[in-house]
Amino acid sequence: MKRKPFSQEYPLSSFKTEFSSSDAVDSLSEHIGNRLHSFDNVSEIVVLCIGTDRSTGDSLGPLVGSIFEKMYPVGVHIYGTIDEPVHAVNLKDTIETIERNHKDALIIAVDACLGKFSSVGHITVAHGPLKPGAGVKKDLPAVGCFHITGIVNIGGFMEYFVLQNTRLSIVMKMADTIAHSLHRSTSRYYQHMIKKASNDAQSWI
Repeated sequence: MKRKPFSQEYPLSSFKTEFSSSDAVDSLSEHIGNRLHSFDNVSEIVVLCIGTDRSTGDSLGPLVGSIFEKMYPVGVHIYGTIDEPVHAVNLKDTIETIERNHKDALIIAVDACLGKFSSVGHITVAHGPLKPGAGVKKDLPAVGCFHITGIVNIGGFMEYFVLQNTRLSIVMKMADTIAHSLHRSTSRYYQHMIKKASNDAQSWI
């Protein structure tokens, strides 16, 4: 995805939390908020939730999109829901649509992934674009200024079968945690920016 990168005063290191921890939403939303503030001149946010409703494990992204959408977030454009998923077939077209309609937006990519047994249930946030499909040997375009991934099951063998047989309970709980964290962090970010703009305007009076 070719676009002018946002400059960062202080790029943040990767973050990880377990979805079942009591402070998961608090810690994840705080980190996402800090990451948003680390970029300069963010006026628009796109959350691109990648995955399909045809696979339990790979439905994390669309579930996040659907839950987040029902919260009516201000200043955030959501692509990828259970009703309108963004997956391998239409990802390239969706990225082109985002490029046309949101040229200056900061893009947060969300997707499921596979990992070690000890990491299942963890939600990670990392700098730079997401490379979707890597876990199942698909060559798809990278996307995102930073990305959020949920480790839904064990990787390393029979990835398609593993994703198909992932517990829906875990995926739904992880999606709920990510969606609420996104809502809290983006809401607070825009509230801060509105207050800052108001204070700047008053300083000129």
